Amino acid sequence: MSNRYLERGVSAIKEDVHNAIKNEKKGLFENTFCKIIPDIVSGNLDYCNIMHADGAGTKSILAYLYWKETGDISIWKGIAQDALIMNIDDMICVGACNNFVMSSTIGRNKHLIPGDVITEIIRGNNEVINTLKKYDINIYSSGGETADVGDITKTIIVDSTVFAREKRENIIEFNLKNNDVIIGLSSSGKSKYEKEFNSGIGSNGLTSARHDILNNIYSKKYPETYSGETPKDLVYCGNHLLTDKHQLYKNMGKMLLSPTRTYSPIIKKVLEKHRKNISGIIHCTGGGQTKVLNFLNNHRVIKNNLFEVPEIFKIIHQDTECSLKEMYQVFNMGHRMEVYCKKELSESIIQISKEFDVDAKVIGYVEKSSKNELIIESENSSIKY
Repeated sequence: MSNRYLERGVSAIKEDVHNAIKNEKKGLFENTFCKIIPDIVSGNLDYCNIMHADGAGTKSILAYLYWKETGDISIWKGIAQDALIMNIDDMICVGACNNFVMSSTIGRNKHLIPGDVITEIIRGNNEVINTLKKYDINIYSSGGETADVGDITKTIIVDSTVFAREKRENIIEFNLKNNDVIIGLSSSGKSKYEKEFNSGIGSNGLTSARHDILNNIYSKKYPETYSGETPKDLVYCGNHLLTDKHQLYKNMGKMLLSPTRTYSPIIKKVLEKHRKNISGIIHCTGGGQTKVLNFLNNHRVIKNNLFEVPEIFKIIHQDTECSLKEMYQVFNMGHRMEVYCKKELSESIIQISKEFDVDAKVIGYVEKSSKNELIIESENSSIKY
C-alpha cells in the first residue's frame, strides 16, 4: 500500500487497533462480524446481545465544506444516515435485523456548528428510521449526547451506538466452505428505498477522496478541515470544486456525499429464507474489498467477476497516484455487501436483491488453502493480498 493514506494519518487495515484488542475476549462466538455477548438484559441463555459503535467519519468534514460553500443545510441529513447505517449494516452481518436501539453521539465546535445543523442531523435520523420501518425494520431512538468540544474537535464528528438482542441460534458465524460462492450487492444505483441515485461512495476512504479530488482552494478557505500535521502536498491536491457539475449528479459535492446505502431490507429477506445455509456475510467497509481477510481460516478467496467500477472511484483513481491495490483496500469499488453461500442459493439471493432494485451477482468463490489469501482479478491484472 502506498504512503498517501497513511501520511494523512489514516490506516485502511487499522493494524494498531487490531493489535490493541488482540488479547481481548472474542465473546460468545469465535468468528463473527461483530462481538456477541451474553444476554445481560434479561439473562435468557437462548439469547445474546450485540452493541455496536460507528460513525460517519471524515465525511462530516465534506458536509461542512458543502454546507459552507452552498448554504444547503439539508446535506447534514445524509451524515445522520451514514452514522446510523454504518452500525446497522455491520450488525445485519451477524443476523440481527430488527428491533434496534440507537443512541447518537455528536461532538462539535460550537463556534462553527450552530444548533440548526444538529436539528438537521436529528431529522436525518428520523427519516432513516421511518424509511426502514416500512420494511419491518424497527429502530428506536433513545436520545444521545451532543458535546461542545471545540478544543478537541475542529468542526464536528457524528457517531451512533446501536444495541440489539437476538436468539443465539440465529447468529451468523463466519464458517466458509470449499466452493462457496460470493454474492456481491451493488453499492451504486437507485434502490426502491432511496430517494436519489447513489454514487456508491459509502463512508470509508473519505479522507483520501476529499483531499485527492478537491482543489487546494479549500485548504486556504477552511484550514479547520484538515490536520496541520498532514504534508502540504497531500492537502486538497485535486482538480475539482464541490460545485463542479457532473452528468449523473447535481455536482461533485453531492456525488461525494451520497448517503451510505443500507442493505438491511435485502439481508432481512435473505435471512428469512436462507439463514441456516449462509456461510458468512461481509460488510466491505474499513479495508474495502480486503475486509474478508479478517475472517478466513485457511481459505483462498478469489474475486474474479466484480461489478464495473462506479464513476466516483474512477475519478479518484484517475486524479490520484493510488495503485489499484490500494484502491481495493480503501474503497468498496462497486459492492459493499457480500453473502457467502452454496452455489445453489445464489440465484434466489440475487433475485431477492433485485426485488429492491439493487443489482447483485456472483462475484467470486472460495477454495481451501494452506494460507489465508485474497485474489482480486480486475482490469487485466491479478492483485494478491
